[in-house]
Amino acid sequence: MGDPQRDTIDRILDTATVFAVVGASPDPGRASHRVMGVLEEHGYTVVPVRPGEASVRGHRAYPSVAEVPGPIDVVDVFRRSARAGAHVDEAIEVGAKAVWLQLGVVDEEAAARAREAGLDVVIDRCPAIELRRRRR
Repeated sequence: MGDPQRDTIDRILDTATVFAVVGASPDPGRASHRVMGVLEEHGYTVVPVRPGEASVRGHRAYPSVAEVPGPIDVVDVFRRSARAGAHVDEAIEVGAKAVWLQLGVVDEEAAARAREAGLDVVIDRCPAIELRRRRR
């Protein structure tokens, strides 16, 4: 049986240019920090969303998705599942094209809201892993 998210993952990775990374950490040991680096290596623009941080990986950080200037293609959520829904709602509000909930982040109700609003949704996956998979 195939991966039901494969087409969505491929569509996002083929068409997106800007990833807003919610929960971006300035700590190089954190997954969000490393994933931002992988996204950049693959040519994506990354925008960290992290209240209380001025910058992450040399990029200006914003306290919320709503405060990110310019269009956002993907809101990539590195937050606990219980908090993910608020960021999904922000993605819908700003007109993002997709929401990507990282490994271990699952909120089916928020995902349903995003799909209903016309966004592509990926749940419990990592774009860095998916990008590596595509290079094989």
